[in-house]
Amino acid sequence: MLKKLRVGILGATGTVGQRFVQLLAEHPWFEVTALAASERSTGRTYREAVRWKLESPIPEDIGKMSVLEPKPNLDCQIIFSALDSSVAGPIEEEFARAGYAVFSNAKNHRMDEDVPILIPEVNPEHLKLIELQRAQRRWKGFIVTNGNCSTITLCMALAPLERDFGIERVLATTMQAVSGAGYPGVPSLDILGNLIPNIDGEEEKIERETKKIFGALCDKKIEPHPMTVSATTTRVAVLDGHSESVSVKLRRAASLSEIKESFRGYSSLPQELKLPTAPVHPIVLREEADRPQPRLDAHAEKGMATVVGRVRNCSVLDYKFVVLGHNTLRGAAGAAVLDAELLVAQGFWK
Repeated sequence: MLKKLRVGILGATGTVGQRFVQLLAEHPWFEVTALAASERSTGRTYREAVRWKLESPIPEDIGKMSVLEPKPNLDCQIIFSALDSSVAGPIEEEFARAGYAVFSNAKNHRMDEDVPILIPEVNPEHLKLIELQRAQRRWKGFIVTNGNCSTITLCMALAPLERDFGIERVLATTMQAVSGAGYPGVPSLDILGNLIPNIDGEEEKIERETKKIFGALCDKKIEPHPMTVSATTTRVAVLDGHSESVSVKLRRAASLSEIKESFRGYSSLPQELKLPTAPVHPIVLREEADRPQPRLDAHAEKGMATVVGRVRNCSVLDYKFVVLGHNTLRGAAGAAVLDAELLVAQGFWK
């Protein structure tokens, strides 16, 4: 690209907002020109406003930037939204109406008929909804959403199986990291030495979003995939990396070696286009009996790969496996950056 595209970050001081700052600081296609956050942060420099929790330091130039109000007068073309769902809906709509391209991590618009839940390796054709969204809502801009962080991890693992064999039923139990709850997140006396067997609203998100992501685009809307999805969600004492124990029933019979080869050989459009944030290997298959593990595998391919292991026969369905994804990278900020890269590569901004 001859000139970088100007981007802004909403909710820039939060957990996912910090990941956006980290990923975009030296991005080859994007330049951070605006930061916005809640009223208590506005008017301060980013370094003063943020309680930085990442392993790398605050980028020097971004640390000096002033934090602004989340209003559509920001000097940028693209918005990455890390806003909490309690406020995200109307603010993101306001930006889209004003002509910004909004890439949202919030749940508010995921199930809108004219808004795609995009995973570039899985359903890039759903971007055709943008034209419909603009026409129906009379917006100059648009909204594209990420799935829930656990949904993204699950769908990445299911994608090669759906492509090669078809899927009828899915059972998934998540073991979700505390960073998924934001900061300060889950109180230490609740989570240390413990497992919490419920995360409000997460099971419904996984079950509905997965069917939309694998759905067919027809008659100007997404027809949900007919697969049955049942999810149980839990919070565990892990910092980063959501793990899931998954069982699947396939439409076509397959051998264990075929299943493993399906995982091992999976590649898709972002890899073909060599998008900057795309993992070279979107799925990493581990053959060891005790992998994947969050501490060892969450950062595979800079946190953008989905790691699958313990692939074996299932006596109830057909096959079962464990899958791991980095929840604030592949499951949040990195996913949105990859979404925007795909639109750049497809000529949305020339």
